[in-house]
Amino acid sequence: MLDRLLRMPELEGASLAVPGFREDPFHVLVSTIVSQRTRDPVTSRVSSELLARAPDAASMLALGRSRIEGLLAPAGFYRRKAGQLIALSGAIIDTHGGVVPADEAGLLALPGVGRKTAALVLSVAFDVPAICVDTHVHRISNRLGLVRTRRPAQTEAALARLLPPSRWSSVNPLMVRFGQLVCRPVRPRCPDCGLSSLCPSSSSRSRSQDSERSP
Repeated sequence: MLDRLLRMPELEGASLAVPGFREDPFHVLVSTIVSQRTRDPVTSRVSSELLARAPDAASMLALGRSRIEGLLAPAGFYRRKAGQLIALSGAIIDTHGGVVPADEAGLLALPGVGRKTAALVLSVAFDVPAICVDTHVHRISNRLGLVRTRRPAQTEAALARLLPPSRWSSVNPLMVRFGQLVCRPVRPRCPDCGLSSLCPSSSSRSRSQDSERSP
């Protein structure tokens, strides 16, 4: 299934979180916090503007809360997110000398960082195999029948058992793009999907089976 996803024209450029690709870990942390309950285009714009002024933990603290809130305002929940960024930046400076930790335990100890964010930072910024399970990955993994889970943490564990570590970091970027363009939460594009013949939830597959059973 992952091989087919990689070959889909719609997903070209989606497999960025693979060995050899890196982004600044602080930038990944900030963008992830900005993205909470925020649409992707807004996240991209707001994160870019904020990080242009505060590219590291020290400059984030120097920016000040009111300025951070002003830059975050288009993303919503800006007061809470500003508090998270200030606490996060302070912990990075006080505990890690201004450098984002490169291990799971260190990341999870930072304020506001959960398993999803830690996995994203590890895979995208540090080239460490990790499965970042967001709403897209959780939903699509269950829809494809890869797992049968109720919570993202269960999905992460199940996918880790199913896939070799060399594939872990490619799961999130592929499934996020796939979920945005093809396997949408509502009205998925099953007839256009390259996985329809393998997917137990595919409406086009169901229609095909129904026609085969018809006299």
